[in-house]
Amino acid sequence: MAIKVEKLSDACGAEIKGVNLRQKLSDADKEAIEDAFHENVVVVFRDQDLDDEDQLAFANQLGGLGERRQSPNGHTPGGSYDTPFMLVTNIKDEKTGEPVGAFGDGEMWFHHDTSYYPNPHKATLLYSVTLPSWGGQTCFANMYKAYENLPEELKNGLDGRKVLQIHDYKRRERIDIYNTDTSGMLQCEQPLFVTHPVTGRKALYISRLMSARIEGLAPQENEDVLNQLFDIAEDPSIVFEHEWRLGDLVMWDNYASIHKRKDFPRDQPRLMRRLTLAGYGPLN
Repeated sequence: MAIKVEKLSDACGAEIKGVNLRQKLSDADKEAIEDAFHENVVVVFRDQDLDDEDQLAFANQLGGLGERRQSPNGHTPGGSYDTPFMLVTNIKDEKTGEPVGAFGDGEMWFHHDTSYYPNPHKATLLYSVTLPSWGGQTCFANMYKAYENLPEELKNGLDGRKVLQIHDYKRRERIDIYNTDTSGMLQCEQPLFVTHPVTGRKALYISRLMSARIEGLAPQENEDVLNQLFDIAEDPSIVFEHEWRLGDLVMWDNYASIHKRKDFPRDQPRLMRRLTLAGYGPLN
């Protein structure tokens, strides 16, 4: 069966049909998947029966794995760092009561994965293992479209500036960089507008959760401009909402999208298995 690509929304997102990810990809199938990924920013594979090794093997066919880094201050989101996988889950160890993974409960604001690394990871692959009865949808905003939607005056005024991306494992809270010691947190200044190294398209590179300070702006102006950019980035017209089913593997472009998680019942288990792909190098 040949691969078929079906768009899921006008914003971004496409389902890729006709491929079993437990099997080694042909050169033609790999090319078709990568083309669909770069065109649609987010791709969905339904009804996949994948164990750890299957997911790892698929990811390795698309490039080197992204390395997980711990904060210098010792904060971690939970789970083992001895594996390339992050378990995104609210499940706790029956004996210790400690979380077995990361970012367990509730809503999580829009963000890029690893934007606070000098070389951000190019893609994330998230596989659904256990799902609650409702909620937990992942929403993806198309940052190509966000860039296109910027008012020209704002775009010209911000061109060439950098923005500080910082993370300390918050889910629904911005870090107050003006009144907080951030020296032990994962952080990096990145271009506010990035050019995708494969597509050549420009994307807005900010997120409500992790973008803290735009180069050259005074504190109040910084907050005003960032809030304007957050609103543009989260415009519902450029957002695709994915409703998870068991066996879904979703892969998204971390240069060209931001994503958030919607709330779900705290007393119901949710388990997602996450891998990332190493990036192309520093952002430009």
